Amino acid sequence: MKSLHQPHLELVGKVMDMQMQRQNVLMSNVANVNTPRYQRRTLEFEEALQAALGLDKRGKMSRTDEHHMPAVFDPNGFSSDWTKGIKPRVAHGEDRVNLDKEMTRMAKNTLQYNALSQVIKSGFDSVKNVIQEGQK
Repeated sequence: MKSLHQPHLELVGKVMDMQMQRQNVLMSNVANVNTPRYQRRTLEFEEALQAALGLDKRGKMSRTDEHHMPAVFDPNGFSSDWTKGIKPRVAHGEDRVNLDKEMTRMAKNTLQYNALSQVIKSGFDSVKNVIQEGQK
């Protein structure tokens, strides 16, 4: 029996979880903008996602042989990496978080999250449409 659940929805959900975690890290950076010697933190997962999907840096499928089929994506096969910026020297004003850059990163992350939520919504709208048409 086929499922009404579209396979890409699980992937989109996992990426949305990572986007939400990134937003929390960015908010932490903003909250510590005036904390002396606070090092900005990042949450990166795009490269791990591309590797889990079998994509190269340009987003194309990578295959070792033309007869090979791409592997099925496992949403539990990738995760994010926490990084902390390390600055070897400390100069007054340079070891602080740049508020403008962090707000820009937050805006970009929010736009990406909202785009993914629209993908999820359209997937559920498709399922809703199938159910409604099936009732006729």
